[in-house]
Amino acid sequence: MTHSTNNAAYAALVLRIALGTMFIAHALLKVMVFTPEGTVGFFASLGVPGWFAYPVMFAELAGGMMLIAGIQTRVVSLSLIPVLIGSIALVHGGNGWLYTNEHGGWEYSAFLIAASLSLALLGDGAYSAKNLFSSKRMAHQRVGAMH
Repeated sequence: MTHSTNNAAYAALVLRIALGTMFIAHALLKVMVFTPEGTVGFFASLGVPGWFAYPVMFAELAGGMMLIAGIQTRVVSLSLIPVLIGSIALVHGGNGWLYTNEHGGWEYSAFLIAASLSLALLGDGAYSAKNLFSSKRMAHQRVGAMH
């Protein structure tokens, strides 16, 4: 078993990109395929105020982009979990476990919750905006200290 911090940083990077991409894909599905109006109607059919579709679409899109960039990874990962819980409680929970069940079961959403929790525990990882900016700042400070 490897205990390298470097491996954990790259694991977080892979998970950040995968999870961020998934959230962006789901936001774009709501916007481009179902349309915002259709998504509002679907939310209303679930008994949720229709306007709530807009913050969900925004959270998925902005959160996905922030995850890919590595901006506030822990906070964003945890903040998106209620969206996934909502998908289980309101949409997929009654369809059984398997996502291949009619109308999709709740296994995929549950897995994404586990992935989000894992990413929150791992943190930003390699090539995050925070790490890239702090590396540049430190390099700039070293150059400045030499003069």
